Amino acid sequence: MKLYFSAGACSFSPHIALREAGIDVELVPVNLRTHQCANGGDFTQINAKGYVPVLELDDGRRLTEGPAIVQYIADLKPESGLAPRAGTFERYQLQEWLGFINSELHKGFSPLFRPTTPDAYKTIARENLANRFAYLAGHLANNDFLLGKQFSVADGYLYTVLNWAKPLAVDLGQWPALVAFHERVGSRASVAAAKAAEAAMA
Repeated sequence: MKLYFSAGACSFSPHIALREAGIDVELVPVNLRTHQCANGGDFTQINAKGYVPVLELDDGRRLTEGPAIVQYIADLKPESGLAPRAGTFERYQLQEWLGFINSELHKGFSPLFRPTTPDAYKTIARENLANRFAYLAGHLANNDFLLGKQFSVADGYLYTVLNWAKPLAVDLGQWPALVAFHERVGSRASVAAAKAAEAAMA
């Protein structure tokens, strides 16, 4: 398998999941500004959407959306506990969290990444994120992870998105539960290994 990634991007979420599951993968760096792969290939031929992550299977099939990719990874190694069993209520809770992170947090950060976004709108974007973070902090004040005691692929996704807060001038310090969660997930061996692997390819 191949994981097309860009350091610091949302592709870090499936990278964590692969490390957690113990699945070997070939990492392919992508320059999102030029849409070029590190080997010189045109990334838009891999994913016409133009963004990472992309998980390419050995038979050439590809998945191109993070929430789908991480669930696929989890189901490859169900014994990893990265996702509740398909068809259970808990699995739908996982999908609920993945949807929340994807639509309310991930996309909520998007205006802050764009240099052309007016400052007034960036203020609104930060206010919207603050409301979502307050909701999350209330949940994580009583839970180690989003599904309780068990780390899941949703936690890897949330950790990845929270990494964007500091460089985009969003202060997580007002939500101690989020800071504790970020530190908790950041201390996992899978996260350290994924960071080291991506840094070595920068």
